[in-house]
Amino acid sequence: MKIRILSLLCFLLGSNFLYSEDIDIYHTSDVHGMYSSRAAKWDKENSTRTIGGFAAFKSLVSKDTNTVILIDSGDMFQGSPEGNTTKGLASINYMNMLGYSAAIVGNHDYDYGEENLKEIIKAANFPFLGANVYYKKDLKPVEYLKPWVIIDKGGKKIAILGIIGEHTKTTTLPLNVSHLIIKDEAKEAEKYMEEINKENPDAVIILAHIGLDGNLSQKIVDVSTYTMTKTNHTTLGVARAAKTANVVLGGHIHAGLLNGYRDTQTGTLICESYYGLTHTTRIKLSFDDKTGKLIDSSCSLIPLWVDQTGEDSDVLSLTQKISSETAKKMDIVIGHSSKDINYESDTIDNSIGNFVTDITRWKAGADIGFQNSGGIRNFIAAGDVRLRDAYEVMPFENTIYRVKMKGSEIYDVIRENFRGNRTSMYISGIKVKYWLKDGIVSKIEIEKDGKPIEMDKIYTVATNNYLASGGSGGKTITAAKDKEDTMVLVRDAMIEWIKTQKEIVPADTGRFIKME
Repeated sequence: MKIRILSLLCFLLGSNFLYSEDIDIYHTSDVHGMYSSRAAKWDKENSTRTIGGFAAFKSLVSKDTNTVILIDSGDMFQGSPEGNTTKGLASINYMNMLGYSAAIVGNHDYDYGEENLKEIIKAANFPFLGANVYYKKDLKPVEYLKPWVIIDKGGKKIAILGIIGEHTKTTTLPLNVSHLIIKDEAKEAEKYMEEINKENPDAVIILAHIGLDGNLSQKIVDVSTYTMTKTNHTTLGVARAAKTANVVLGGHIHAGLLNGYRDTQTGTLICESYYGLTHTTRIKLSFDDKTGKLIDSSCSLIPLWVDQTGEDSDVLSLTQKISSETAKKMDIVIGHSSKDINYESDTIDNSIGNFVTDITRWKAGADIGFQNSGGIRNFIAAGDVRLRDAYEVMPFENTIYRVKMKGSEIYDVIRENFRGNRTSMYISGIKVKYWLKDGIVSKIEIEKDGKPIEMDKIYTVATNNYLASGGSGGKTITAAKDKEDTMVLVRDAMIEWIKTQKEIVPADTGRFIKME
């Protein structure tokens, strides 16, 4: 009997019946300083459950018996008091502890300037990538980012190519990157794949700070059966330009792709990992045990429910250390909210965006207020309002600008910020009526105090330095000649308002009115 069993084992080991070796790659992106677990208040079905954070992530990964690699697609720290007050160093502390192998730079990683980013990179035990970033003065690649690396893990050579978003020139403070050129993502991926392929890696992963489709923003969705077609500044475009990349891992648009998307032209697997470290994507690379060649790849988006993952004690200790340094200041109560001031709305605006825009207009003493929707990063829950809440709603160091603009220019701002049936601009002091044709805005009318705005009249507009200096959505505002920086932070104005009012209420919605 023993001889028969031994013979059977020898046959199986020597045949093509088995086996494959797996490497599991865990991907994070757009953590935005959300380092610790928190109640999932945005999830009506699970609002009392706790989700996310590096302690849960580490606990999940430590249970994986395969070879693991951790990588990140950028926007690490901007978005929480812990991330902002340490200017990103807290992110590096966590990522060093967990043993990340590589990361790329996101647009918001430049928010405190290039020199700060260089300091962050120096502190990391892993390389930062960005193949398409060059200096304007001499057209040479920046020295602090590598274009690609090869990671030797589990007996395999895994090449990682880093591509940052060309959008970075307008999605961080433009002055911070005005001396840089960020080249087309797809063309640079194609160029560097020629270098990488000469090294004969066992697999090629592309980290990118762009997404599959902007229409998937803020959504967790299964796109595995979709037909995706957008290739301009998308991960699909990068995959098709690269041709032989096995996996492309995106970010920036805060989408979660449940099972990824397999490009029908190249066979490349495309995945994204949502936002705020509530989820991670596990990419499984399976290699033939006999030939050593990659035979399969798959990915799945995993929610980091703490009651399922547990939390790593060492990471919790680091969290306690980092949080205690900010808690004394950030946990001070500055007011009270009678209701949630959040993103929920039956119209294309919402109470939290309008709340901040109203405050900006109030502080500037302006007729009209504009606030880019991407600048609002959290909501205010009913109950005590703490300093932390103000920092999480408005994490950016944006100052309030006072701008003189004609009514016709107000019209242009509204028009250029419509994205199909959506807008990327919050407004205050005006109402906008809009008509749709084939899903596109065909006509708009703007009213102030119940009357149409006058095209030649000069209005005082309150906005922020991001929009006033070339940020995304601020084309017309940037072109205005009469601009004044008040040097007052939007966040400080918000804190002042909350302290003054003591009891705050949600701002009204319905400032954009869809007409039939």
